[in-house]
Amino acid sequence: MNGVDAWALVRFAHVVGAALWVGGQLALSLVILPLARRMLAPEARGRFVREAGRRFGKLTGTVFLPLQLASGVAMAWHKGVTWASLAEPGYGRTLAAKLALFTAVMAVAALHGRAHSRGRPELARALAVTSLVGSLGVVLLATALPVT
Repeated sequence: MNGVDAWALVRFAHVVGAALWVGGQLALSLVILPLARRMLAPEARGRFVREAGRRFGKLTGTVFLPLQLASGVAMAWHKGVTWASLAEPGYGRTLAAKLALFTAVMAVAALHGRAHSRGRPELARALAVTSLVGSLGVVLLATALPVT
């Protein structure tokens, strides 16, 4: 396997991780949770929502986040990104904005889990929507970056 193929695999892993994260949020928000609200009794619904959120959180912490961090750092290294280059117009600033938004989305997602576990459904829902919108913003910023 030559260097081009290896970097294509790194990019692929990064994109698949992002697709799983955002797609999972969309699937939970638009398909699974509305069906649970409509079809399950309140006690079963609460347990189901907790377990679905817990499982998605575990997947995020054990697969998605490490994959995104490792592949993102590798691609930045390959591209020659430095801390100083993140302040430069174009690629650097776009990447910096993506990283800042990604960090914010992860923090909001963690706050969502905390709000849900503490029985604050209105706050949890607002944080979930915020996380989803932020995740879509991360994907939008990613599309503005040239291939590494």
